[in-house]
Parts: sequence; structure tokens; C-alpha cells
Amino acid sequence: MSSLSSEANQDEPTDVVPFATEASASGAPYAQAPTAYDAILLAGFGGPEGQEDVIPFLRNVTRGRGIPDERLEEVAHHYRHFGGVSPINEHNRQLRQAIEDELTRRGIDVPIYWGNRNWAPYLEDTVKEAAAAGHTRLLGLATSAYSSYSSCRQYREDFARALVSTDLASTVRIDKIRQFFDAPGFVEPFVESVGQALQQLTEEGIPAGSIRVLFSTHSIPTDDARRSGPRDQDFGPGGAYAAQHEAVAEHIMQRLQSDGLISDGALPGWEVVYQSRSGPASQPWLEPDVCDRISQLPQESAQAVVIVPLGFLSDHMEVMWDLDEEAMEAAEEAGLRAIRTATPGVHPAFVRGVVDLIQERMDAVAPEKREHLTALGPWFDVCRPGCCENIRAGFKPAAAGVRP
Repeated sequence: MSSLSSEANQDEPTDVVPFATEASASGAPYAQAPTAYDAILLAGFGGPEGQEDVIPFLRNVTRGRGIPDERLEEVAHHYRHFGGVSPINEHNRQLRQAIEDELTRRGIDVPIYWGNRNWAPYLEDTVKEAAAAGHTRLLGLATSAYSSYSSCRQYREDFARALVSTDLASTVRIDKIRQFFDAPGFVEPFVESVGQALQQLTEEGIPAGSIRVLFSTHSIPTDDARRSGPRDQDFGPGGAYAAQHEAVAEHIMQRLQSDGLISDGALPGWEVVYQSRSGPASQPWLEPDVCDRISQLPQESAQAVVIVPLGFLSDHMEVMWDLDEEAMEAAEEAGLRAIRTATPGVHPAFVRGVVDLIQERMDAVAPEKREHLTALGPWFDVCRPGCCENIRAGFKPAAAGVRP
């Protein structure tokens, strides 16, 4: 599959990009001119910060679906297990501070605002705060690296909703940093942590050929997966979402081999697996499930498993519960030695990489000069028409993309 930067050479769409700055309003795939942004807008999912917050938070997450509190309580026990506190807000506070420090180190005087979809601080309040301070040209940074409805388009809808609901749609402009699944700063922490895990297991005497590496990410409905990414690109049955994870996982394993951490004759088996599905049993979601695969590994002569949270930026609830609790328990039941590797968090390489992306967009760096580690990149600054459709909800107003 060829690099997506080739689309920049095709006929540019004439549709107006809602809520965009001048450099991105034409609908061209990449920013057309440098832009002096007033501020960075860090957009998060949000999470409860106490036991009393758990059910109200889950009501926000499931709004519009009519799910009764009794069923929400079935999910709430994950949060209650950790005192009702999701670590995601604290991780975003740390990330915000780390990015601010790196911006300051580089002499870039741009403030960072932080707002969430599902819990305080809410994006609507954050956008109002920015506008009140005179910051009306915002560069959004979503805390998700991949393309799908829930990991990209829904954040773009959040930006649009925040502008419309606060009556700032004619005043404030919001662009969005491109998906960074194959940006070096995002991938490097995974290369490091997977390499450390493999080295530890081999030092324990486990042959490399008896180790399996499972790259885990959030499962999504297969209908959403097929529609992830641009409509005019064929990424296979899992859409851009699955293709991006596969490409990054393959790069990590090839990198470890080229760096000498994996010998040519003993390449551990690896695959992308999925976790945290939440839909009805009748609705197909991406598979295989991480725990199901772990239970099958002893039949494949595996002695150890490395569980890599490839789809996640930080150790939030899906990592702490679904991997650290359920997946590790599945490994123990299967008699496997298991290591769960680190997420990027505030790893220096990741923080530097985020600021590289900010500078790239500010300077409107040409796509052929942008850093990327797979043939799928560099991804677009402006999402393509109909990208990442959610067929159950339809197309809602969204920033940072061409109208459907």
C-alpha cells in the first residue's frame, strides 16, 4: 500500500472544512500555510475521581443509550476496585505539564488547555476559558493515536459540539494534529519496553521461540472498523484502524530484530489482539480477544507472553483492569510467564514527539518531509470526506475534516 501523502497530489476537494483556520479550510489533506496558533487544546476522554463520580461518569459515557444504572454498576466495579478513581485525568495533567515544559525548552510560547468529553474539566468550559483569554486559534491534540470513530472522529465532533454549544462557532477556530500512530515519538517507547521484556524473558532462560507477543488495543464494532480511514482507500476488512495497528506492531518487531534484540532464527510469534469490547453479543466486534488468545497459547508450545498495550497512551482503566487484572489472570491460569509492557505516558521520546507534531503543524511542513515509520503515513491534517463513519449515529458536525 502506498504512502497516503500521495493524495496531496490528487485533485483537492472544494468542500469547506467547518471551524478550521485559513490554512486548513480548503479541504486539502495537509495544511497549506504556517499558522500562528494561540493555544494547544488537549482533548481527553475523562474519568471519575472518586466513588461518588463513578455512576454519573458512566451515565455521561453512555448518554443517549438508555442504559439503566443497574447495568452501569456492572462496569462500575472496575472503577470501584481502584477507589472510584480513574488514573486518566492525572495522566493528562502530567502530559499537559510535560508538553508545557518541552514547549518552554524550545522557546515556544503557547499555552495548553485541557478538556474532556465525559468528565470535568469539560471541553465546553475549556473552550470558553480559552476564548475569554483571547485565544481563538486552537490546535487540538486528541489523546488517541489511531483512526476510528471513537478514537478520532468523535473527538472532532467534540470540538464542533463545544464550539456550537458555547456560541463560539463564529469566533474560535479549531484544527487538529494528525493521527500519530506511526510517529517516531509514539512508537519509540513501545520498542524500548518490548525489547526490555524480551531481554528479561530470555535471561530467565525462556527460548525466544517460546515467547508470544500480543499487541493489544481496544476492540471496536467491525462496521466501525471497516469505515475507519478514508472511503477511497482499501485497508482490508479491519479498515485503517486494524491496518495501522498491524503496521506499527510489525515495525516494532522488525526494529527489535534489526537492533539485535531478536535473533534471526528465533523470532517470537506476534499478533494484534483486542480487548474491552462492550457491545451486545449479537454485534460483531474486532477479534481475537486478548484473554482468549492467551488461553490458547500453551497449545502452541508457548511458555511466556508479552502483553503490549499498543492502542493506549497511558495506564488508564482499560489497561489497569482488562490487562493488569484479567489478562494477567488468564496468563496465570494458562501457566504462562507474562509481562505487561509500558504505555508511552510521559516518556521523554513521546513528549518530544508530541511537540514535534505541534511544530510540524504550525510550520505546515510538507508531507514528504514529515517523520513516519510505516507506509501508511504520514496521516492527514484534515480528515477526508466520510472518514470514520459511525453508521448507528450518522454524521454529526465535526471539526478538522472535510464534510461527508
